[in-house]
Amino acid sequence: MNLARFPRIRLGHMPTPLEPMERLTKHLFPNGDGPTLWIKRDDATGLSTGGNKTRKLEYLMADAVAQGADVVITQGATQSNHARQTAAACAKLGIECQILLEDRTGYTDPAYTQSANVMMDRLHGASISRRPGGADMQAEMEVVAEDLRKAGRKPYVIPGGGSNPVGTLGYVTCALELVNQANEIGLRIDHLVHATGSAGTQAGLVAGLVGLNSGINLLGIGVRAPREKQEANVLALAQRTADHIGLPAGTIRAEHVRANCDYVGQGYGIPTEGMVEAIKLLARMEGILLDPVYSGKGMAGLLDLLRKGQFKTGENIVFLHTGGQVGLFGYPDAFDLPRD
Repeated sequence: MNLARFPRIRLGHMPTPLEPMERLTKHLFPNGDGPTLWIKRDDATGLSTGGNKTRKLEYLMADAVAQGADVVITQGATQSNHARQTAAACAKLGIECQILLEDRTGYTDPAYTQSANVMMDRLHGASISRRPGGADMQAEMEVVAEDLRKAGRKPYVIPGGGSNPVGTLGYVTCALELVNQANEIGLRIDHLVHATGSAGTQAGLVAGLVGLNSGINLLGIGVRAPREKQEANVLALAQRTADHIGLPAGTIRAEHVRANCDYVGQGYGIPTEGMVEAIKLLARMEGILLDPVYSGKGMAGLLDLLRKGQFKTGENIVFLHTGGQVGLFGYPDAFDLPRD
C-alpha cells in the first residue's frame, strides 16, 4: 500500500507510543495466567491535547486545502473530540471553522454544555451552533455549506468523526505504524481492541490490517449503535476505503469486522459503572487517563471480556487509546471523587 500518493498535512506527533501495561496486567492476572496488555497511545497525537481524529484530519485538511477551501464545516455531539481537533487544525492552517453540535444526551449542566471540549472549540476560534438530538446532521451541514457558497465562500464539509474514505486513511496509516512498531520490538500482537463509534477508526484499521495480512484480530467496542448496525457501517466504510487505496475487490469481507456493543449502557455519552471503574483503574494503575465517552467504555468492555476469560494465556492484547481526556471535565459528578 503506497499511501504517499494521497495528500497529507502533518498535524500530529507520530508515531505514537506503544507501551506495556505491566501493573494492570499484574493486577488482573497476579498468577500470570492471562494475556499481556499493551496500549497504543493515540491520545498522544499532540493536536489540542491529542486524540484519534488528528490522524484523519491530516488527510482531510490536506484535501480541504487542495480544493481551496476557506471554511471547514463539521459536526458532532456536544462534547465532540472530533470538533475540538478540527477546530485546532483549522486554527493551525488559518482556515475558518464552523461546528454544529448535536444534543445527544439532554444534559444541561454548564460543565457539559460550556466546558471541556466546547470551551476548547471556542479557544481555537471556531463558531458553534446547536442542533437538537436526532437531527440529520449531514443535511444540516449541507444547508450551512450552501448558504456559504451563495455568499461566495468555498466550504469543505467533514462528516462526523472524519469518517469517510479520505479520513480513514489516517487509520490505514496507523495500522502500518503499529505493525512496524511491533516488528521492531519482536511483539506478536494477537488482538487489537478499541472503542468504535462513527466507524472511521475501525474501518481504516480493518483495511490496513487486512491489506497487510497482519493476522491481528480486531475488535471494536461500540459506544453508540447496536452491533448489527455498527458492523454494517464499519464494513461499508472499510470496503470503500479499500477501493480508495486500491486493494483488490473482495479483500474486505464481513468476517473481518467485529463489534461488541454490550457496553453502551443507556446511550451515547451517558456514563456507565463499567466506564467509571475502567477510568479509575487505568488512572491508578498506569497513570493514564481515558475519556468518558469512547476509550472509557472501550476499556470497560475489554476488562469485562478479560474477566470472562475471552482471551488466552500468553496472548498479547493492544488497546488503542483514542484520546479525549479533556471530556472528563464535562462529567464532574460521574466519578464520586472526594472533595475538600
